[in-house]
Amino acid sequence: MEISSIFTITKKDEVRDLAIGCFDGLHLAHFELFKHLGKKSAILIIDKDYKYNLTPNEDKHFFINFSVFSLSFDDIKHMQGDEFLNELKKEFKNLEKIVLGYDFRFGLNRAFAADDVEKLSGIKTVIVPEFKLNGLSVHSKLIREFLKNGKIKEANEMLGRAYSVKAEIVRGQGLGSKELVATINLECKDRYLLPKNGVYASFTNLNDKFFKSVCFIGIRNTDLNFSFETHILDENFKDENFKEARVFFKDFLRENQKFKDLSQLKAQILKDCKNALKLLGGFNER
Repeated sequence: MEISSIFTITKKDEVRDLAIGCFDGLHLAHFELFKHLGKKSAILIIDKDYKYNLTPNEDKHFFINFSVFSLSFDDIKHMQGDEFLNELKKEFKNLEKIVLGYDFRFGLNRAFAADDVEKLSGIKTVIVPEFKLNGLSVHSKLIREFLKNGKIKEANEMLGRAYSVKAEIVRGQGLGSKELVATINLECKDRYLLPKNGVYASFTNLNDKFFKSVCFIGIRNTDLNFSFETHILDENFKDENFKEARVFFKDFLRENQKFKDLSQLKAQILKDCKNALKLLGGFNER
């Protein structure tokens, strides 16, 4: 099997503790696992090649201070449990401890469970129990469902931070600045999972500066094309030909609506801006 390095603090041959999992999203339950990692530790991501990501691999260094390695699920899904663990020991020659979630499965047809790892490998294994928040088990799958349903606050609670996506800035029609309010048009990068279509209170980061903002995702009234755009809630903001932005979603404001004319649309946008400013006063940027 081929293990690739995402970013390295500790070299593979020096790793003593290893946490294994899919780790898409890097939510609160994952950080419970990481508490069991000591010095000379690393994280091994079993990459299932999701169409859309909660936290792409290149973003993971923002949240963790361990080496991160990646292994394609397709490379190991045919392996028996002992075969997988033997290959793992070859790759991490000085491995002393493996850290897993309670629901970890491995081997052909997911035939093996977390408590089989130590029996088959002889390596000390820590199995971290289920982690719940507000009575719900914290999982990436549930966070995805929250985002798809516009339940941003619930998703953020499980992540332990504001959900964010990185986007390239693209030039639009210029209609907003002339007839409505000026917006920055965005094109999502790196297969991020966008939340449900709608209007959101958000923070937008441009060149490491945070701005309160209103974010729109969905079909525009003006040309019936899909749009992802953000309006900066700062009267003194100047567009400096920024190249990219990161939008931090804080709260869902409303569903998308159809409007009879631009004056109705502009009136609603101004209401959105007012509501967003009220909400964002109670949040920090991240």
